[in-house]
Order: sequence, then C-alpha cells, then structure tokens
Amino acid sequence: MDVLIVGAGSMGSWFGAAIDARIAFADVDDDAAAAAAETVGGEVADLEGDRTYDAVCLAVPMTTVADAIAAQAERAERAIVDVSGVMQPALAAMERHAPDRERASLHPLFAPERAPGSIAVVREQSGPVTDELLAGLAARGNDLVETTATEHDDAMETVQAATHAAVLSFALAAEPVPEGFETPIYEELGRLARQVTAGTPRVYADIQATFDGADAVADAAAAVADADADELAALYREAAANWHGASDTRNESENE
Repeated sequence: MDVLIVGAGSMGSWFGAAIDARIAFADVDDDAAAAAAETVGGEVADLEGDRTYDAVCLAVPMTTVADAIAAQAERAERAIVDVSGVMQPALAAMERHAPDRERASLHPLFAPERAPGSIAVVREQSGPVTDELLAGLAARGNDLVETTATEHDDAMETVQAATHAAVLSFALAAEPVPEGFETPIYEELGRLARQVTAGTPRVYADIQATFDGADAVADAAAAVADADADELAALYREAAANWHGASDTRNESENE
C-alpha cells in the first residue's frame, strides 16, 4: 500500500512509523518532510504534486485540516484519513471532496512519544484500506475507541480545551513557594503545569480556537473567587457530586 502523509510533524511521523506501508511525506517545510521520510524509510513528495496514492493521511493542524483535505483529496485513489484531532470539520470536508473513497478520522489521545495508547476512531465509510491501516495500529498495541464525530468533538471541549485552560491558568497564577511547603495537590498540579508547558504553544492555541471549554473554566474560577463561605461550600458539594456521585458524602474541609 502506498500512503501519502501530508504534514511531517510529530503526529505525521508517528503515523508513518505506526503503519505497514510505503510512505511518502509532503510538507510546507521540505526539510521536515525529508527528516520524517528518513526516519521511517520513506520518500519526499511534492506538496502540490499530482501523483496519486492508495491512501492520503492529513496530519496537519486542526485549524487547517478542512482546507488541506480540499487540496489533497484528489490524490487519494482509495482512502482518505486524518489525524488532526477535530472530527466534524474533517469528515465533512472528506465527504465533500472525496465522496467515493473510504473515509476515517483518527485522533491519537496521546503525544507521539507516549505511544501506544488510545485512538478515537470514526469510520465514516470503511473498506479494506482503512481496515488494514486500523488493524496495523491495533497490532502495535493501540486501543481503538470507536465513536462518532459529534461525541468526540463534544468530549474534547472538556478533555482538551477546559483541561488545558485550567492547567495553564494555574501555571500563570502560581507563585513560587518555599521548599517544603508543597502539598500533594500542589505537586500534582505543578507536574501537570510542567508537562503542558513543555509542549508546542501552537497546538494548544489551535485547541482553544477549535473547541469551547475555556469560558466554562473562567466562569467557574470567578464563581469560586467571588463566593462567601456558604457559597463555596455549595460549590464544593456540586463539584464532589460531579466526580463522586450525588450520594457521596465528603468532608467539606480540604484533606491533603
């Protein structure tokens, strides 16, 4: 199978290494395409070329995936997939520009260096090519989580947008504390802050531009900041019910 991967960043490189196929990379950065091709034993393709492939995978930022699909769909002879991280716009563009090809949207729910892991999958129009690609990913130890585009994108409002907003807000608001003053919760938030801030800013910006969720975090933080003691206790009980169930009785004092 010949596969063209459009986008030679970390996720495109991961996909190329994770499937059993003859790989070509195309990217706006020729050096990045060459480096990715060397890593997986593939070749470099012209981003605006007319050569076709059994499958085309879009590994581009989620804010540009629809345009990339429109530009590259004709190069897919049998199947088109993406690993951009947003599903509804990607699948809508595939249906519009490649209605007669196999179509699937994949979202690896991990950084490439942490593979294998869970991969959200929508098989919009399955067939032998997409089945083979997905079977190859599963064979490498990945857990394929079948979903719908709506379910996935709605979940990402919490899983990514709200979560990242909360961690980044803590990272911005936190002040240095004397050594020995750390609590377990502080240390865990600090670990998350270091993990998130070691990433690529554009990726986090794209997530915030694509998914709602940050406003809900801001509203919740404002409610906590403005609450009196009784209101804060009520907010605490509401939060506990969200995570432990309404019947769970918990101590209202912070237990660290």
